Amino acid sequence: MAHDGVGPRAAMRSGAFLTAGILAVSALAACSADKEKTSKPLAAQDIAAAPRNLVADGGTLRWAIDAVPQTLNTFQSDADAATTRIAGAVLPSMFRLDANGRPQRDPDFLQSAKVVSTEPKQVVVYRLNQQAVWSDGREVGADDFAAQWRALSGKDSAYWTARNAGYDRIEKIERGRNNLEVKVTFGKPYADWRSLFSPLYPKDVTGTPDSFNDGARRNLKVTAGPFALKGVDHKKGDVTLTRSPRWWGRPAKLSEIVLVAVPRDERATALGEGRIDLADVDPEEAGRITLAARDKGATPLQGPSAATGEDGEGGAPESGQRSPLSGIEIRKSLEPAYTQLALNGSHGPLADERVRRAVARALDRTELAGLVLKPLGLPVVPVGSHLALSGQDAYRDGSGSLGRQDTEQAQALLADAGWERGRAVQEQKKAAGPEGGKASGSEAGDGKAPGRDDPQGHSDKHGGQHADDRVGKHIDGELPREHGREGGMPGAYAPKGTAAAGTPAAGAAAAATLVKDGKPLQLRFVLPYGPGSGPLHTVGDRIARMLDKVGIRTEITKVPDNGYFKDHIAAGDYDLALYSWPVTPYPATDARPIYAKPVPGADGSLNIEQNYTRVGTDQVDQLFDQAITTLDDGEERNLLRKADARIWAGAASIPLYQRPQLTAARTTLANVGAFGFQTPVYEDMGFLKKGARPGPAASPTAS
Repeated sequence: MAHDGVGPRAAMRSGAFLTAGILAVSALAACSADKEKTSKPLAAQDIAAAPRNLVADGGTLRWAIDAVPQTLNTFQSDADAATTRIAGAVLPSMFRLDANGRPQRDPDFLQSAKVVSTEPKQVVVYRLNQQAVWSDGREVGADDFAAQWRALSGKDSAYWTARNAGYDRIEKIERGRNNLEVKVTFGKPYADWRSLFSPLYPKDVTGTPDSFNDGARRNLKVTAGPFALKGVDHKKGDVTLTRSPRWWGRPAKLSEIVLVAVPRDERATALGEGRIDLADVDPEEAGRITLAARDKGATPLQGPSAATGEDGEGGAPESGQRSPLSGIEIRKSLEPAYTQLALNGSHGPLADERVRRAVARALDRTELAGLVLKPLGLPVVPVGSHLALSGQDAYRDGSGSLGRQDTEQAQALLADAGWERGRAVQEQKKAAGPEGGKASGSEAGDGKAPGRDDPQGHSDKHGGQHADDRVGKHIDGELPREHGREGGMPGAYAPKGTAAAGTPAAGAAAAATLVKDGKPLQLRFVLPYGPGSGPLHTVGDRIARMLDKVGIRTEITKVPDNGYFKDHIAAGDYDLALYSWPVTPYPATDARPIYAKPVPGADGSLNIEQNYTRVGTDQVDQLFDQAITTLDDGEERNLLRKADARIWAGAASIPLYQRPQLTAARTTLANVGAFGFQTPVYEDMGFLKKGARPGPAASPTAS
């Protein structure tokens, strides 16, 4: 749980601004009265879907992961994405996500599940598939549900759990007519009950603190899925899953899946050498792979990253040469995650809501999204919600006026907050003369473009002097280890986008520096430095120039990526920052800690949960509390949309764009790639039979 010192309170608002704020909130909330419209995902999944009868029986899929997981228990604090991937292949899940990011009953495990009573208490009855058995032959049943509830309820501190949301609302679990009927009674109503028991561990794991804490870290002796765990080899850096002989569903096409630890900047090489068959890649790596594919007529990615490598060199292989990457293609979609600009409201100018709103109104979010998505051929649509993405039930664009660029409104908000043109700055400009002033957003006289300075922890000031070196730490491209659910538990990770765009010519228009109480309006903008972070610098630099136009100066500080999140975001050592949040179908549960109002602790610290902007309101908390307790799906959606409108009004988090998802895959692989929202179907993955081709609209069928 994160803590921070209590920051200064925001300045008193003028009557005129309060009126404007109320009108803005009303306008944002009014959209909830519009006629219900079902949104669609902005980009479809790209998995080379093929019927099962075109997929060969057997073969080994070598799939890249960031690292061999430290634990196989998704409910522990150091669980990671690889932990989740393994659990999805070897353990039961009562509900899985479809292509729209909506939970659907998994018939291999669950015959039915429904709320059978709401008064006096909520009761859910699960009826399990009678064929569902663990790998030791025991049926999956009520005793497994009960053991997992006891482990995750939070009542027994001997269990080292990272999360217990939902399980802490259960009052009791009983066997129904038999062990395949599970009756769950909630002490408090819980709207997101479908999120529970996915994954479900055997009672062998959850039955005792020792087996939960230590037993499931390196091995899962008992499983129930299309694959079983064969072994984890930390020395070799791989995890082997093998086709389960106990699986009762459609048999897995692959004989084995080997998860191989490969750093992201080495994956193109590993693919070319045949060491892996499938890997999530960054745009720079995707560009190299696409160039190789051109030799056989494949459609390349668009944009400069497809034409050159990271160092500006590249090109198709010479005539007569066949690239080792020519059998690899890029499958692309959008992740169930979005990148945001975070504004730290605990201190300084951003403690004033008017200044935060001015930052929001200064941004052209469509332009920022285009920097990342357009070169990849993905839809350029800014994200309109903090709590859901297009295609999900709760999604509705709640950005209202704050989501649109308006320079005049931004400047008016700053003036209302007491920021005025600085006399000293104006006199300095006059003394410099028309030829002596330096370009907005660049270093005076050094010829550097903003964001292109020494990467080892140096800073650039947009509209200011060179800052002292600042060396920090950063996390890039991975979820915090306490979050392991497939589809993305809440967590912060720096986004990856496209190669850096060019810097505008010197002399770009900028407003005069603003001053209040003798101090200039300048914000420290912290960005990560490391492999794949170039796109963040591109987006950050463009944001800085947009802010420059309304008189807000920024000091861009680049810090090493191995501590960016812990040492800067979580610690509150920033004014502006870029990082991403995954979204789930359960925002009432998963998003609440991100926007909860910070609460002072008994020791004087501030309990911020996961609210790293340190901005929250009682009203938002109340809307989340109401949403989590209603069992009416329509009412829950409306409450969440109202909460989102008020989060927008607070202007501490500005959603920018949905993150791109790029997966490099052998052209012979089917039913695997950029999954988008959908939970992978492991039993359908495999290599195409000789001569078979996946159809663009094909979908797996039983065979």
